[in-house]
Amino acid sequence: MHCRYTLRQGLPQRACRGLTEQVLIRRHLPATMLAAVLALTGCAVSESTAPAGPTLVPAPGSTSPVPEPTPSATGDSMPDSNGTPITLTIDDQVITATLHDNPAANALAQQLPLTLTFDDFNSVEKIATLASPPSMDGMPTGADPEIGDIGLWAPGGNLVLYYGDVGYWNGIARLGTFDDVAAIKALSGPFTVTITTQ
Repeated sequence: MHCRYTLRQGLPQRACRGLTEQVLIRRHLPATMLAAVLALTGCAVSESTAPAGPTLVPAPGSTSPVPEPTPSATGDSMPDSNGTPITLTIDDQVITATLHDNPAANALAQQLPLTLTFDDFNSVEKIATLASPPSMDGMPTGADPEIGDIGLWAPGGNLVLYYGDVGYWNGIARLGTFDDVAAIKALSGPFTVTITTQ
């Protein structure tokens, strides 16, 4: 096969009976893709231009405002892995869990045992209303809970079991973790949970 190299529009090409475009694409595709990705991502918003607090917008199908996620001024600190071992009992099923060693989780631990009625919310979390929600004093202003986290939604006074990703929200406190995400996710309708220390 007879091949020759040429220079066209500043790029080297190899002309071999119809292979010119294939060689050019293979040689320059990674750089072209990188340039396209960089062009599409644009510039990041600096923290100084981010809003200072949550923006309230109506939830789909609702007229009541729901806060949009905003970054916390104090940051979403990672909870301490030491804490209080607890159990979540649903009918005859026992799920092990741990409350973190932080002010809100410690306040919740002092209220145990508790029996609460949970229900699904937005297909990512199960929520129950607490009669005496823990204070957010000493906690970050918000958090981005992990799947399998036990949380507090302070504005509603709700205890939350996260089985899906909700992102960062002001007003969330990470209180602990539970072990069987699939079991919590599978529960439908209102269900009763008894929370006790081990």
